Amino acid sequence: MNRTSSKTGFTLLHGWGGLATAISLITIPFISPAFRKICLPYIPASPAQIANVLTALKYRSGNLVDLGSGDGRIVIIIVRAAAALNFNAVGIELNIWLIMYSRLLSLIKGYSKNTRFYRQNLWSFNLKSYSNVVVFGTEHMMSLIKEKCLQELPSKSVIITCRFPLPNLKADQIIGKGIDTVWKYDVLKIN
Repeated sequence: MNRTSSKTGFTLLHGWGGLATAISLITIPFISPAFRKICLPYIPASPAQIANVLTALKYRSGNLVDLGSGDGRIVIIIVRAAAALNFNAVGIELNIWLIMYSRLLSLIKGYSKNTRFYRQNLWSFNLKSYSNVVVFGTEHMMSLIKEKCLQELPSKSVIITCRFPLPNLKADQIIGKGIDTVWKYDVLKIN
């Protein structure tokens, strides 16, 4: 074996190793949710879902939190649509890439003053200072979301769930159909 082929092999080995490492670092935030006890995958909101959330928030104002905010579209669109109402919106997300994307998008669109995005587990995030909660969750997590919201939210708050309702509760308003359905719950009426 000569030195040239040894150098080429060494270079190829390091190149492929570096590529594999880079791919792993990029994909880990997207794959790791599958290893959690409760998996909340990233599924972008459709335009109809966003419109339904805005309808549910009509005549509302105050602080809003989007649990599992993904790419931040809900937070940014709500702030843009309700600018006259001075919504302050927060997105909670575990995926660092989605948080960075959300922050950048908010900055580019000029809404960074009224939006915040935090990399945090939604189960440890305290909801007591929020009057509006939006949840794009999975069916198996909705009973836990219901308990968390009822324990932490002030009585004048609303909970807006997308794709799945809160179990054993009657929604005050149901907007849309199919996967675009949004359920609105008034906490005061629940307690």
